[in-house]
Amino acid sequence: MVEAWYMDESQEDQRAPHRQRPNRAVSLEQLRRLGVVYRRLDADNYETDPCLKDIRRAENYSWMDIVTIHKDKLPNYEEKIKTFYEEHLHLDDEIRYILDGSGYFDVRDKDDKWIRISMEKGDMITLPAGIYHRFTLDENNYVKAMRLFVGEPVWTAYNRPADDFPARKQYMKFLAEEAH
Repeated sequence: MVEAWYMDESQEDQRAPHRQRPNRAVSLEQLRRLGVVYRRLDADNYETDPCLKDIRRAENYSWMDIVTIHKDKLPNYEEKIKTFYEEHLHLDDEIRYILDGSGYFDVRDKDDKWIRISMEKGDMITLPAGIYHRFTLDENNYVKAMRLFVGEPVWTAYNRPADDFPARKQYMKFLAEEAH
């Protein structure tokens, strides 16, 4: 089961858990109110998993690839790790399915505080368009993930501030409606 918590303010190694003391856990319901969707799937059988096929069909995830993030597998590894950890948003949903290994997605809550979401094998997450977020490996320094898209993949990340994009404005409207 996925675990999420509010992060401390430490600027130490981004791959550390960064839990506040005492720990302030974040529930799946709290993530849902931010527009974050979590699913648990059978990563050992992703190639034939009927649940994954149903999700892809229902959500129109027509394109996918698999990426391995490890110093021996990813060209320009150090540069990519820094880029992934820069706070940004996308104009489309970001869908990631962890097939092996582990890492963290950090998202901003409605009060602009960081929430860290620990992802491991079998976890699928959908981050809504317009949410500020970032990604890092954890201390295991390895993840293999499926990336899913509706239509052709768009890799453009817009670093903060990016508040003038329609996707960000729509996301802020969603947050305001969730608050009522």
